[in-house]
Parts: sequence; structure tokens; C-alpha cells
Amino acid sequence: MISFSDVSKQYGRQVLFIDASFQLNPGEKAGLVGPNGAGKSTLFRMIMGEESPDEGTVSVPKKLSVGCFRQEVDEMGGRSVLEEAIAGSGRLGDLHHELAGLERAMADPETEDLEAVIERFGHVQEEYQHLGGYELEARARACLEGLGFAPDQVDGDVGALSGGWKMRVSMAKVLLGRFDVLLLDEPTNHLDIESILWLETYLKNVQATLLMTSHDKDFMNRLVTKIVEIDGGDIVTYSGNYDFYVREREQREANQEAAYARQQAKLAKEQRFIERFSAHAAKAAQVQSRVKALEKIERVEPPRRRRVVKWDFRIPARSGEDVVMLEGVGKAYGSRVLYRDFDFHVRRGERWCVMGRNGAGKSTLLKMVAGALEPDAGTVRLGASLRLGYFAQQSLDLLDPDLTVLEQMMKDFPTEGLGVLRNLLGAFQFSGDDVDKRVRSLSGGEKSRLVMARMLFNPPNFLVLDEPTNHLDLATKEMLVEALRGFEGTMLFVSHDRTFLRGLANRVLELGGDGHDGPVLYPGTYAEYVEATGREAPGVHA
Repeated sequence: MISFSDVSKQYGRQVLFIDASFQLNPGEKAGLVGPNGAGKSTLFRMIMGEESPDEGTVSVPKKLSVGCFRQEVDEMGGRSVLEEAIAGSGRLGDLHHELAGLERAMADPETEDLEAVIERFGHVQEEYQHLGGYELEARARACLEGLGFAPDQVDGDVGALSGGWKMRVSMAKVLLGRFDVLLLDEPTNHLDIESILWLETYLKNVQATLLMTSHDKDFMNRLVTKIVEIDGGDIVTYSGNYDFYVREREQREANQEAAYARQQAKLAKEQRFIERFSAHAAKAAQVQSRVKALEKIERVEPPRRRRVVKWDFRIPARSGEDVVMLEGVGKAYGSRVLYRDFDFHVRRGERWCVMGRNGAGKSTLLKMVAGALEPDAGTVRLGASLRLGYFAQQSLDLLDPDLTVLEQMMKDFPTEGLGVLRNLLGAFQFSGDDVDKRVRSLSGGEKSRLVMARMLFNPPNFLVLDEPTNHLDLATKEMLVEALRGFEGTMLFVSHDRTFLRGLANRVLELGGDGHDGPVLYPGTYAEYVEATGREAPGVHA
């Protein structure tokens, strides 16, 4: 199928691959992992034929069709969402639009060489039918619905969509193309939990070979049976899901650590003998023999351990027992009513996750609680001794683009020592030269990490978090969940990450779930909610 043989690749002084090899076999579903900058995107580009290795060979059979989803928004406009999805779906999309053009030509009395047009129509129609083209529109609508589009959006102008929704259209294009191989770069980044669960089911059942990167551990565990890791220039393959890979990697590192320690002890012993007897004529031959033996020993390298910095967050001041009281709250956007006479009470120590389909009012609720939005009716009251911290994607705009990461933290916390601030930034994966990056050059994920670090350095006693794990890598997510487990304040949050939901939620508020017009409160953990309802999100059965 697809193979890398002794591939080497570098950009300037940055070495990505050294004599690296791996194989992707037909029908396999594999996860691609490695730290930022390890070369995952480069590997995708080499499979697509957009880049070549410096040495070695990348073998991709010529007849193999490869679809690639990346974290880049295509230029879109002038079509409906449905037509855009179909147009970008590879050969089938091309045939769909050629057929439409030929039909118009056959209906036009001024068309020249009608015979040639009719003949071409016959050929195109035959191939289109063979590839399942006549089900294409129905499949496209089902796919777009699965990715969260409402029916009126599907037929609306694609150019009016936000960047996140255009990414979903790009995803639909790749899924509709019936490619032999799918390369997916962070496919869950812009999706809510309902769409993630739909995509999970879709990819489980698809016949294509799959290679993907993902920061969603549950998504990886349920889909992949092989992990391809880029590690310090090498490519290492593990047969199993993500959890299996983590266990195997830890065992491999422990074995290598032990072998390294044994060899270091042996080398030190030999070195002491050489130093002790190097001046003794009687031992000269023995010393020389040992020196030569030492030179021939193949050195065991110490394992390259991923450095995950732990951070113990400060204990926030204790709030009053009543944290938030919503009474008779109403909120509507035009004719769309989200809340009517809604009562909701959050008490100290509770950690509410808010579940609901797109447009159910999750972010609206958080905005009303945070004071960023006024209800149309009723009251939202905050309790005594409360210090509220609100994280949303708009929080990223509060950063100063002209400052570096470290300068931003120094500006926010002028009395803190540099060492303390560097440690905090390290916990949020800003290490070494990363702290000297300008805020304006940071990716969305890096900005999210910086905003979260600022908020949690001196944590408030009430956290209101809207999709806090968007764009966070697995290491940062796990650090955050671990740190927030010990958080002694109160939380109200929306998240599409099941690790975050399982690890932190002890109450569930479901908005507009199956068979319910209004919100439903579940007084238990997210895991208990899943067990009680038989679903991981409203409308999606587990």
C-alpha cells in the first residue's frame, strides 16, 4: 500500500526524519502521533506527493486515490453548502458538475455538435452511475447533517459561514469522495460532541485506509488499531489503540532506562580500572585491551522522555454556598426561543457540564452567567464572595499581539518571579524559546493555552469555561484535567472532550434532549449520565 523506506528529510538545521521506515496496509486505521514540529504535516505532504524526501523512497501506488483534510480553510463562495461539498468530493464531484453542464447544453437549442455532447453525456453518466453518483446528493445531505448543519444551512450560501463551519464543509468534501485512503489532520478540532460521535461511527464503517492525527483520546481509542509515532527522526509503529501505545511506550522507555543505567555503571567501572592502572607498566597491556573494548561498545542512548511539567494551582478563596441563581430566565433570538421561565441553581463545589445540540443555547447560558449577555426576562444573580473567571474563544482577543508570551505574563503578574512564570508556562507546553514568541504569531491552540495559564495562575473560585480544550494537545489536556480535579472552587462548562467531561463533571445539565422541550438536570457525574440515558450526548445513542 503506502510505504516509507529509509526516508530522510530536513529543513535547514531542523532534522525531521533519519532513515525512517513504516508501512500503511489496505484497510488499516492508524493514528499518527508525535510532538509539535516532529514532522506529522510533512509526512502527510510526502504521501500526497507535495514534497519529496531528501533520501529514501515514499511509495504510493499510482491508482490509489488519496483524500486529505487539513487545518486550512478553503476559499468558498458563490455556491450553496451542498453544492460546495459535492464539488470538492474528488472524481465524483467533477462528474456531478460535468453532467449538470452537459444537461444544460443538451437543452440549449443553440448547442453546436449536439451529437458529441450526447455521446459525452453517455460516457459521463455511465461512470457517474458506476461510482454511486445518483446517491451523492442524499449522501451529501446526510453527511452535512451528521457534521451539524441544519437543513436551511445546507441550502444556504457557503460564503456566509464562519471559518469553523467552512472547516466542516472541507471535512464533508473528503468524506464524500470515496477515496481509497483518508489522511485526516485533527478532524475533531471544530466539531461539537454530537458531530464527533457521528464522525466516529462513519469512520468505523468506511472501507478506506485511514491515517489521522487527533488530540481526542477517546476518538483515537475507538477508531485506530495501530499507532505510528514520529520520535526524534525515527518512525516507530505500535499495534494497538492509543492507550496500548502509551503503555507500550512507557514500558519501552523503562527498559531503555534500565539498559542505559546498567551500561553506564559498567562503563564507569571500566573507566575507573583504566584510570587506576594506566601508569602501571605491568598492567599496560590489560589497560590497552580495555580501552579498545570500550571504544567498540555500542552506546545505549537514554530514552527521549516527553517532559510534562506539573503545576499545583493555588487554592482559591472560599465562596458562599450559593454560587449562581437563575430565576424565571427567558432568552430568545428572534422567533427562536432558547430559554423560557428557566430556573437553575449552582452551589459551591458543583461542577456542571452543559450538554446540548448545536443552537440549544449552551454558550448563551455561559454568557448570561458570566455577565456578557443580559437575559430577556428573569434574573441571574451571583453569590457572595465570588470571583468569576470566564474562558471563551473571544478571550483570545484580550491578549496583546505585540508582546511575547513571557512579556504578557510579566505584564499580567508584575510582582511574580520569572522562574514561577516560566514554570507555569512550561506546564502549558511553552518551553525553551516558545516563551519568546510574539502573541500575534501564535496558533489558536497556543493562544488558548496562554489564556488558560493567565486565568489559572491565581485561580478564581468560579470557573465558567466554554470549550476550554479546543486545540489543546493531549499532554496539556491531561495536565489540565489532573489539575482541575483538585480545584476547590465551582465550575460551569461546555466541552466536547469526553476525557474532560468524565474527569470533571459531577452534574449534567442537558438542553433540549430527546423528548424534552426544556432543560433537564442530572444530579450525577457524566459517566452516570451516560449510563442512565444510554447516550454520550443529546440525540446520539451510545
